[in-house]
Amino acid sequence: MSRNNLPLNKPRAFNLNIPAANGLKRGYTTGTCATAAAQAALTLLLTNNKIDSASVVLPNETDYSNNDWNDEQFILIPVQEVKWLDNDTVRASVIKDAGDDPDRTHGATIFTEIRKNNSNHIRFLAGKGVGTITKPGISLPVGEAAINPVPRQMIQRTLLKILNETACSIDDQGYDICIGCINGEEIATRTFNPRLGIEGGISILGTSGIVEPMSLSSWIASIEVYVKVALADNSTEIAFLPGKIARSFVRKKLLLPPYKAIEIANFLGEALDFTQSVLDQQHRRLKKLWLLGHPGKLAKVIDGSWNTHSSQSSMAMDNIAKIAEQIQLPKQTIRIIQQAATVESIIKQLRGKTYARQLWVSIEQQIAMLAKQRIPSVDQVEVRLFDLQGNAIGVDA
Repeated sequence: MSRNNLPLNKPRAFNLNIPAANGLKRGYTTGTCATAAAQAALTLLLTNNKIDSASVVLPNETDYSNNDWNDEQFILIPVQEVKWLDNDTVRASVIKDAGDDPDRTHGATIFTEIRKNNSNHIRFLAGKGVGTITKPGISLPVGEAAINPVPRQMIQRTLLKILNETACSIDDQGYDICIGCINGEEIATRTFNPRLGIEGGISILGTSGIVEPMSLSSWIASIEVYVKVALADNSTEIAFLPGKIARSFVRKKLLLPPYKAIEIANFLGEALDFTQSVLDQQHRRLKKLWLLGHPGKLAKVIDGSWNTHSSQSSMAMDNIAKIAEQIQLPKQTIRIIQQAATVESIIKQLRGKTYARQLWVSIEQQIAMLAKQRIPSVDQVEVRLFDLQGNAIGVDA
């Protein structure tokens, strides 16, 4: 990136003290931690001033592909430590706070080291405790530090802002951004990173900058409220979304109001059961239920995993391979699916194949059939699958 003249509007603070809809405390991602540490480190490097908190602008969670940012919100992150390591390198640390979410990295120390280089670019490096990608299929090339695209964009944006404020330019110098995690190697053993081919530590993650707390009892309580509200006016159709990537589809294609699109997190089975219970109590039927999301979540139900959290279910690749075998896709394709590191990599590797849409439609149909069995008071269950950019890959592709 060679320019640093991005327009920045005045943001407003995101208040972590306001609980999530399920009553639990929100937190912030490792990507937000790394960005805050980068801000503190570069401030020391360029001005010799130490800051004890960093203001991190949150990304727009609906469209990352166009680098579209939500300038209306920022979060203030405490900085644990910022110091010079030598005459050319500074280091800042931030403690990860996941709120009430059972996050593997809660309490971890994320640090960012910055030094000038002569490349006229920002370069991202994996420090101790942050992994390196060793297998294809992740959103970054093999050999790259496991720092996901949105955190990279957050850090770049923050650095460009500081460079503007200090009348500096990347074109004049360039910077190495090295991100690490204390005890990250050990933390990573409790995640999917080893299977994903990410070696040496954790990944720096986050697409919204904020950790939404997920616990069974609290989320089910909130889902109950949302379902009751969605069904209160004799709705003919509602939608369940495990995440946020299908919200544009709900708004633009289904034309449903926001309160009829319920974010169910990992608790699809419980959400279906409660909807059935409400319909029983009201002695009515629902014409249509939409299940909208990424196959990495929704395809887990094919083997009976109705709680799709990684601690409660296996990854979905085997289920996808099972359907591929049933519809008699080429054996080479089935091997690709079985050996893939992530479901998103399967989507990418099959894109353009004549049978790709057939596979995803078949998976949509299988999920719909299983969900329909669990919620008999719904006349029709429609499943739509999307990639991480929100593009439909099945029926509406």
